Amino acid sequence: MADPLRRLTNTSSFNLLQDKLESWHRDYHTISCEQNLNRCCELIELSAKIQSQLFTILNLVAAEGGQYAGVDTLKTRLLPWLGTCFSMARPSLADDSSLQLIQDSVDKDRRIRELSVHHVTDKQELCSTRLQLDSTRAELVDAQVELDQTKSQSATTLLATEEEILQLRADLRSAHEQLDVYRRKMKNADDDERQIQLLRDEVSYLSTEKTQLQERLSSSPRWATRSSTPPLRLTRSSSPSRSGSPTRAQLTNSSRHTRLVSRFSNLHAVERLEAQTTLRRHVGDLEMVQKIIFIAVEESFKASKLAYRHFKLRVRKTLSPSRFGLESAEGAAVDYIVRNMDLHDIQASINEVIGAMNVNPRISFPPEADFVLISTLIRETCRVAFAMQTLDPPPDLAFASDGELYDDRKYRRSYDSELSAPLVMYHVWPALVEGDAVLVKGEAVTRRGAVWSRSRSSSPLRSRSLSPTRTLAFSSRRSLSPGRLSASRL
Repeated sequence: MADPLRRLTNTSSFNLLQDKLESWHRDYHTISCEQNLNRCCELIELSAKIQSQLFTILNLVAAEGGQYAGVDTLKTRLLPWLGTCFSMARPSLADDSSLQLIQDSVDKDRRIRELSVHHVTDKQELCSTRLQLDSTRAELVDAQVELDQTKSQSATTLLATEEEILQLRADLRSAHEQLDVYRRKMKNADDDERQIQLLRDEVSYLSTEKTQLQERLSSSPRWATRSSTPPLRLTRSSSPSRSGSPTRAQLTNSSRHTRLVSRFSNLHAVERLEAQTTLRRHVGDLEMVQKIIFIAVEESFKASKLAYRHFKLRVRKTLSPSRFGLESAEGAAVDYIVRNMDLHDIQASINEVIGAMNVNPRISFPPEADFVLISTLIRETCRVAFAMQTLDPPPDLAFASDGELYDDRKYRRSYDSELSAPLVMYHVWPALVEGDAVLVKGEAVTRRGAVWSRSRSSSPLRSRSLSPTRTLAFSSRRSLSPGRLSASRL
């Protein structure tokens, strides 16, 4: 009897029955009718198995008590319960097999619950994985948008970098030009020192001559006999020189020569660069800008030489050769021009240069601008060229033409030239010569195929015509220029 009772206790059949009842109660409203019936039949079968085991134990207990032991208990409790028409057949299986089936059923239920729990957990993990996948897709879209923005910004930055590189190259070119300017200024410093020394020698020479003249005047008897008459007033413009004595133009020829040559070099170093910077604001082609400046210098020399000849003719007609004794009228005229350089009508020369440039077919200029922009360079070049005509012999510009053979004695190559090219593409600055001697080297651009490139661009460029206002002003200045000589100055 003890073994069946012990097995019934170890299987925990009543606990299992209680658990199934509670589980059925929880899921009653969520499962179908068929599942509820299955649950109920399962509980009935379980309770029947437990009752079968209990009846077996009851039988064993009654047998241990003897033939008449426990009769009263059976009569008062078991028989009335059996009288309610409840009967249960003895199971066909053994007690051990029934208990084993109950235990297997309990294990299966436990596994089913665990699998359901795992299923719910897997569903939750799947939902979380889907959420993470959606979040990853959104991040991928944002990354793609950022990548497109970065590409556009990189393209913009690349364009800005190219512009900066071009600007830096332009700054480098201007820095090279400034360096050339400073080098020329350093070279001109030595010329200034030599000019100062020449001026000092000239002052000492003039002081010595003044002393000699004063001694001759004081010792002359002719001046003593005419002491009662007032002496002749000598002015700057009409003071005669004695026969055989050099004029002021001859005395200052060397110093003026040095000063004017140095001034011509400064025009190339300073005024040319300023005019080039001004023109680059209106003309984008550097070659055309340099051609404009070169032609302006050439026309300035032509206009100044013509103005000097007219001015000299007027002076020779106005001066009387008898007032100067043995001095020639030619020397007197040159000396007068040297003393009265400010009487030169430089504005007329400037207008003539601008008029010649407006009809020059080799250059073009925007219609909204004017060659007056470089009037400073033209004015200073006209002054230097006019003053050079008073020298003996007068310096002049070397002949230059595009496509000529490059001459190393007259020109130096520009920084952007091809060093192996034998022909001149175009000139940047003219050379100053005196006979066969080169006083100041010019600047030229040499490139291969210079003549061929000129034949390609043989079509005439757009020339500029003078406006009526400028034409009237130009004509009026030419007509009024002879009247600038005043009788008092002569």
